Amino acid sequence: MGNAFLVVWRESLEAFLIAGILYAWLQVNDTSGKGRRALALGLAGGVGLAGLLGWALLSVQDGLTGEALEIFQTATLLVAAGLITQMVLWMRRHGRHMKARLHANLHAAAERSGHLGIAIVAALAVAREGAETVIFLYGLAQGGELQALAFGSLAGLAATAATAWLAARSLARLDVGLLLRLSSVMLLVLASALLVAAVDRLIGAGWLPPLLDPVWDSAWLLDDTRTGGKLVADFAGYRARPALATLLAWAAYWGAVILVQRRSGRD
Repeated sequence: MGNAFLVVWRESLEAFLIAGILYAWLQVNDTSGKGRRALALGLAGGVGLAGLLGWALLSVQDGLTGEALEIFQTATLLVAAGLITQMVLWMRRHGRHMKARLHANLHAAAERSGHLGIAIVAALAVAREGAETVIFLYGLAQGGELQALAFGSLAGLAATAATAWLAARSLARLDVGLLLRLSSVMLLVLASALLVAAVDRLIGAGWLPPLLDPVWDSAWLLDDTRTGGKLVADFAGYRARPALATLLAWAAYWGAVILVQRRSGRD
């Protein structure tokens, strides 16, 4: 549940921020009000596109069985981990320029295609966030706890609305930038957990050698099959009896993330 809450809250908050930036630009540059109506249609269209992606994923899954289904679900875990990582690193590098970039795109679209261009920019911006959310949630759903996933998603949407409302009305000294930075770290931890889950599937299916299994046994300290340990396992990828291949994949992931962050920090 916590993972779904975090993903939906973070992605929905970004979508809210994008909508707010576009709306603020239209308040200054759109005197007729038609641009704001086009923005609303575009935002709805973006949500619809994300819904279509979710329907497509479920349709593909229903048509697969056996090894093909296992490959599809494992690939989805890897894609979700990659997308989360890419999104966090991209926001770290380009987030401060997002407002100017969106304004420039909106101005260019309005110049070329009028209100249709505004709707398209809004739809694509929101569809990107929505599509990422759908893929992340599908990856999390491989754990099988669909009721908790649905509850966490709804709670994430509610938290996003509350966060945006507080920020917009300055009812609290809410540092949205700090929230996004903290959630970025948590999302990277979640991405590493999805990667670990994918590697476990590859080892279990015999497609990847474990190399050494297990490297250690820490179940006496924290068992990943029981409540507390399972929460840590689901969120952070903890394994009480990890295979060496899993540890190497986890270490390679964090090594690559730290390297990219340091390089972007020097730019």
